[in-house]
Amino acid sequence: MSKVKESIDVDVPLHGVYNQWTQFEEFPRFMDGVEEVRQTDDRHCHWTTKVAGARREFDTEIVDQLPDQRISWRTVGGDVRQMGVVTFQRLDDSRTRVSLAMEFEPQGMVEKAGDMLGVLDRQVKGDLNRFKGFIEEQGRATGGWGGRLAPDGAGAPGGPAGRGDAPLREQPQARMTGEGAPPRPVDPDDMRHG
Repeated sequence: MSKVKESIDVDVPLHGVYNQWTQFEEFPRFMDGVEEVRQTDDRHCHWTTKVAGARREFDTEIVDQLPDQRISWRTVGGDVRQMGVVTFQRLDDSRTRVSLAMEFEPQGMVEKAGDMLGVLDRQVKGDLNRFKGFIEEQGRATGGWGGRLAPDGAGAPGGPAGRGDAPLREQPQARMTGEGAPPRPVDPDDMRHG
C-alpha cells in the first residue's frame, strides 16, 4: 500500500473545525474528484468519485471517532482499498492543525503511475487547502456531530453506541437558510487502525 501524510493550520477554533469535518456529505464542496458522499448510518458512508475520468464507488466505515481529536476510517466494499486517520490539534483559541494520514492501494497502470509521480499527495494537499478556505470563509461549521465511535463498536456514555436511539449527524440542508433566516453567529500523525 502507498501512504500519504499532509497537515494544514486552519484559522478556526478546534471544535468548529472538527464539527465541519464530521459533515461527510459536504466533502464534495472542497474535495476534488468527490462527486457524492451519502451517509448510510453513524458509522458508514457510500462514496462516488471521479478521478482522471474513472468513476469509482465504495463504502467506508468509521473505525474510531473521538470528538475534537480524531476520526479514522477504512473501506469495507467497492472499487477502492484505503484506510486513514484525520487528527485535530488545538494550536490556540482560534487556530487548529488538521493532519491527514492515509494508506491506499493504487489500481491499474494510471493510478500506479500517478502514485509514483505524487499525484495523490498533491490531491490531498489541495483538498486540505480547499477545506481551510471553506471553513474559514464560513467562519463556523455547517453542522456537527459529537458522538463517540470506538473501535470495538462501544460508545462512551452519551455517545451513539451508549444510547438506544443514536442521532444521525445534522444534515445542513435541513437547517433554515436564505431570506428570513436568523443570522449565523461566528464561533470565536499517527495511524491508528481498529
